[in-house]
Amino acid sequence: MSTRLSSADDTREWGLALAGTLKAGDVIALCGQLGAGKTQATKGIVAGLGSHADVTSPTFTLVHEYTDGRLPVFHFDFYRMEHSGEVLTLGWDEILDEPGVVIVEWADLFPELLPAGTRWFQFTLQPDGAREVIEKDSP
Repeated sequence: MSTRLSSADDTREWGLALAGTLKAGDVIALCGQLGAGKTQATKGIVAGLGSHADVTSPTFTLVHEYTDGRLPVFHFDFYRMEHSGEVLTLGWDEILDEPGVVIVEWADLFPELLPAGTRWFQFTLQPDGAREVIEKDSP
């Protein structure tokens, strides 16, 4: 099933709705080209989990933690990583064991690191500027 998101606000609202379905241990994989809406969706998810944090893409810091909501959120961005070993040095395995939600932008770069049960979402820019998001079984 695909969902059309006409604006950044729609994308954040989509994330807010998704947050209501999440529980500790969930891993969310967000895939799509630059500007496709992954960070806007993350803003909605984090807000939907009750955090008041100013969510930004962790492209240069690689991981952000938001701990002021009903569940902690660990927000990764794999975009600048060259190999999966870089992810592991960030404490990836330990974070997967935390009682929180893990969100990964550019997850399709290292799909082998994502556990079974990961929810995969593909964001695609449309010619009119809207985004389409589809939940998939894998990348």
